[in-house]
Amino acid sequence: MKHVTHHGRETAYRVFDRGADGATVLLIHGSGGTSGIWKSQHRLADEHQIVTIDLSGHGESEDVSSAPGYETLSAYVDDVLAVADATDADTLVGHSMGGAVALQAVLDRDIAPDRLGLVGTGARLAVLDDLLRWLESDFDRAIEFLHDPDRLFHDPDPRLVELSLAAINDVGQSVTSRDFQTCHSFDVRDSIDEIAVPTLSIVGEHDKLTPRRYHEYLADEMPDCQLAIVEDAAHLAMLEQPTAFNAALSSFISETA
Repeated sequence: MKHVTHHGRETAYRVFDRGADGATVLLIHGSGGTSGIWKSQHRLADEHQIVTIDLSGHGESEDVSSAPGYETLSAYVDDVLAVADATDADTLVGHSMGGAVALQAVLDRDIAPDRLGLVGTGARLAVLDDLLRWLESDFDRAIEFLHDPDRLFHDPDPRLVELSLAAINDVGQSVTSRDFQTCHSFDVRDSIDEIAVPTLSIVGEHDKLTPRRYHEYLADEMPDCQLAIVEDAAHLAMLEQPTAFNAALSSFISETA
């Protein structure tokens, strides 16, 4: 685990590099997650340098004092840009809230990555009112809801469910609730067409949290965006169907090299 210091805090990240001469891909987790959700993408290190980040308050990164919404999103953007600068990352791939972070980075900051990957995300990320309430008052109920069929997973290996439960409980109620509230306020539909970076929008076939129509919207509205569907997967397609997910991402990177 490596660390970069910025804005008075330390952000943790990992680098997987087996001498590949391809892109440097920075993978950004979503709400209540950590860099561990990308464990199966380490396999791509034969082709590309793979970098995974723990956003502030997640995994091994120091937390930040920020209000839910744009303030927190901006802090997460700072985390990503600090790690991108430290690793010379040229590709940003964000899952769910991580996709919002990647989009906000391109829209708000003076950066132009070679390509974007938007996984299980959207230009707007409204969250069910009941889930927002449970995250504040009944965390166990919120976790149960997220692990109902076709939300985080479609038909997972029980070990994946254990991994997911451990990660979200480790991140904890306060940070996870902040994440989902930040998602709920995210809406860049009026500016999404300004992003001309080559983009791949990836969605699990059965994802009820960020369904296919969210990704079709991205493909329709962004000037250079293509759609990829991962069959037999839901929101955490990179974990549930890693071979198909990795193939789609690797093909896209090769096409846009």
